[in-house]
Amino acid sequence: MKTIMIHEMPDHVGETVRIGAWIANKRSSGKIAFLQLRDGSGFVQGVVVKEVVGEEIFAKAKSIHQETSLYVTAEVTEDERSSFGVELQVKDIEIIHEAVDYPITPKEHGTEFLMDHRHLWLRSRKQHAIMKIRDEIIRSTYEFFHINGFVKIDPPILTGSSPEGTSELFHTKYFDEDAYLSQSGQLYLEAAAMALGKVFSFGPTFRAEKSKTRRHLIEFWMIEPEMAFVQHAESLEVQEQYVAHIVQSVLQNCPLELERLGRDLSKLEKIQAPFPRITYDDAIKFLHEKGFDDIVWGDDFGAPHETAIAENYDMPVFITHYPTGIKPFYMQPHPDRDDVVLCADLIAPEGYGEIIGGSERIYDYEMMKQRIQEHNLDESAYEWYLDICKFGAVPHSGFGLGLERTVAWISGVEHVRETIPFPRLLNRLYP
Repeated sequence: MKTIMIHEMPDHVGETVRIGAWIANKRSSGKIAFLQLRDGSGFVQGVVVKEVVGEEIFAKAKSIHQETSLYVTAEVTEDERSSFGVELQVKDIEIIHEAVDYPITPKEHGTEFLMDHRHLWLRSRKQHAIMKIRDEIIRSTYEFFHINGFVKIDPPILTGSSPEGTSELFHTKYFDEDAYLSQSGQLYLEAAAMALGKVFSFGPTFRAEKSKTRRHLIEFWMIEPEMAFVQHAESLEVQEQYVAHIVQSVLQNCPLELERLGRDLSKLEKIQAPFPRITYDDAIKFLHEKGFDDIVWGDDFGAPHETAIAENYDMPVFITHYPTGIKPFYMQPHPDRDDVVLCADLIAPEGYGEIIGGSERIYDYEMMKQRIQEHNLDESAYEWYLDICKFGAVPHSGFGLGLERTVAWISGVEHVRETIPFPRLLNRLYP
């Protein structure tokens, strides 16, 4: 007898198969019991008929507890009501481990309770769908960059310097030296781009930012490409093509998960390059017209400002050319203005905020050295980085996409804490 997984069942209609599964839920009615089974690949209903399986197996089916693990032998039959188009006519049940008093029951639970039981909450239908969408975004990310000639590079997590200063970094001792958990692999990727042309990384980053908003995590994952001989405008094209690619991949490969989350597909179907662009200058004017009198030129945008701008579009929107004073030291100045830099933030629609930050990078040695000094950074710690400008410098650009915010937007989840398997928040290091 063939042992299969739930997602394979449409290929085995009419066959008797065996699956390993857990009981997600159950109900019974007279002489029929309905078992909601899950195995990680999907959910399916198992129908247990007393006169078919006999008294012993039927009694087992009626008394079985939520999250009990078991092997089920059953015939796969067609069922149009099922998400996979099939259900199981159960013939035998073999219990592996009986779960008793499973803490997450089919009722409302508070957020803190669910976060305390995150290791079990992951088993729910909603969390299963979010994790599958996250996986598809990661898969399609590798697909996009490899198709377009990028090489995967793994920058270090322990660093002796920071691309954006050390005020929000986690400090540790590296034997007799100071070290920090990485907030970005960018500087190392710039070095790699000078060797390999187009590179990208995918890995964890850490921000010691004491924020409790629905958009923030202490530990999160970033996709960071860097591209030699690519200037600001070309980088924007790569960004919009990449975002459109991952959205369309999720639509194509995760229809059941999006349906389970109740996502409005029409909002995702229109996500196609090119994306609209608005300068920082025009964004300030727009916000003043909308009644945001509190913000002045030179201020960074907060969540309400980004949301107001995004609501004017039904697509992700680039805000370009931010003031020099509110951006990191490495960004290339505008060729005609010394008060703004060649950069852009990509703001997701529907109030999800910034999902990408990127810029053209400075490649003039003297200018880079000056900027490091102006930002009061330890020049000796950046000596290796200055070598990028000293030896064969070229125009180059890059960006970073925050995975969790992107998962939240595409899946329609309100808070990023549900978009990572085990979130690290300001007051949460458990489980």
